[in-house]
Amino acid sequence: MGIRRVGPTQIRERHKATCHCGAVELELHLPDGVVDPRRCDCSICRRKGAIVAGVPMSGLRIVRGQDVLKLYQFNTNTAKHYFCSNCGIYTHHQRRSNPQEYGYNVGCLEGVNPFDLGPVQTNDGVNHPSDQR
Repeated sequence: MGIRRVGPTQIRERHKATCHCGAVELELHLPDGVVDPRRCDCSICRRKGAIVAGVPMSGLRIVRGQDVLKLYQFNTNTAKHYFCSNCGIYTHHQRRSNPQEYGYNVGCLEGVNPFDLGPVQTNDGVNHPSDQR
């Protein structure tokens, strides 16, 4: 089971997420709440500092702003990181470790302050599991 309440905010089964300027709006299907929130210490995650949780690809729908989303890829070009070209906020990415899943920025969830989660696990993205094959 995931986290169903973050601070004063109840996590809804269909929860809205937006970038800072509101140009990008996502609808996330979160029937179990926020599942496995984490940080990563890879080169991009260290810089963006976001807490990320995952959903299956079918669990994320772009409601608005496809035209302003920009894609950034690096290293193996497997993961696809998306951010708003207006305000620069990272909203989501297609994961390298599981390309059938999106990671989303917990701080973009409507009404959620990610600092209300308390301590969050950090994954070792420098030594990525898919590099060990």
